[in-house]
Amino acid sequence: MQQPYFTLSKKIVLAQYDKVKAMCDAVSYSSKTNQLVTRMLEEERDCLFSVHLENELQHNKDMSRVLFLAQGLEEEQLDRLLKIEIDKYVIDNEGDLDFLLDYLSQHPNVKIELMLRTKLKENSVKTERYFVFGMTTDVVNKRIMEIKGHKQITSLGIHFHRKTQNMAEWNLAYEIEHMFTPEVLDAIDVMNTGGGLPSVYANTNEKVFESIYLKIEEFWKYLKGKNITFMMEPGRYIAAPAGKLHTHIKLVFDDNIIVTSSVYNTDMDAVIVPVKLLVEGELEKGKGKPYVIKGETPCSMDLFRYRVWLDNPKQGDPIIFLNAGAYNFRTDFCDLEELETKVIE
Repeated sequence: MQQPYFTLSKKIVLAQYDKVKAMCDAVSYSSKTNQLVTRMLEEERDCLFSVHLENELQHNKDMSRVLFLAQGLEEEQLDRLLKIEIDKYVIDNEGDLDFLLDYLSQHPNVKIELMLRTKLKENSVKTERYFVFGMTTDVVNKRIMEIKGHKQITSLGIHFHRKTQNMAEWNLAYEIEHMFTPEVLDAIDVMNTGGGLPSVYANTNEKVFESIYLKIEEFWKYLKGKNITFMMEPGRYIAAPAGKLHTHIKLVFDDNIIVTSSVYNTDMDAVIVPVKLLVEGELEKGKGKPYVIKGETPCSMDLFRYRVWLDNPKQGDPIIFLNAGAYNFRTDFCDLEELETKVIE
């Protein structure tokens, strides 16, 4: 039986990027989402790349296009980053901010672009599952006014992050107006909304997408009126639609399908977020028969789909999962192998 593999469409990557670019002034692709997409965009488009760890930089050629989201900065690390011409930083805590400002005072020839990350209230997050990045609004308001006019900071901005599949909370103009003082909004050059653009999965409500796009357009107009550059930081929206996961049916019994791969080496999103991948050719509810699609490991959470309607699937048939291009990283659970990705032009 053929080994499972991914395909990644360059054409779709570029088309999705162009959709984002039409919604804002600047784009910084979230590189952790899929590093093959990073390489495509660096060759074909003029965007920045949001990077969190130095390890990730192996996928970038032009370091001047890196927006580094720092945490736990050290002098040696900052020396290395500046030496390779990384001069754009997002800082999410006062400790790192104080360290960076002290570093600048000791290196008067260094110039950087800086964004301060703020916490953005998310009413849907009520568990202890997520770490909340960023400084409080009060701190950001205070520190922006302290930094304003710093001779070594050539661009000053605010960064926040809306979780990608968070559909309901997009009244950004209203929120920003009430979070930051008029003086702060007058002092900054750029507003980076982080991620937030959703992609289509089996458990996604597509009906709200249009309202999200309208809210983004409204926010862009709001920022234009204040002469603030609007930057977006998509990952999933660009990468997910470009990818497909190609597997085959290993076994069918009762209403269960076992496929020749696992969520643990293809679709960790199914466990972490969780979002569930669509299946190419799946039927509408009530047509065919409902099946569970499970990965090949002994873990009971190794589930691609809890219920998908199919017409008489058989052992050896292909099962192709759609929108599989985002966060398709793997674990070494059961010594699972890394799957090949075949790039399609």
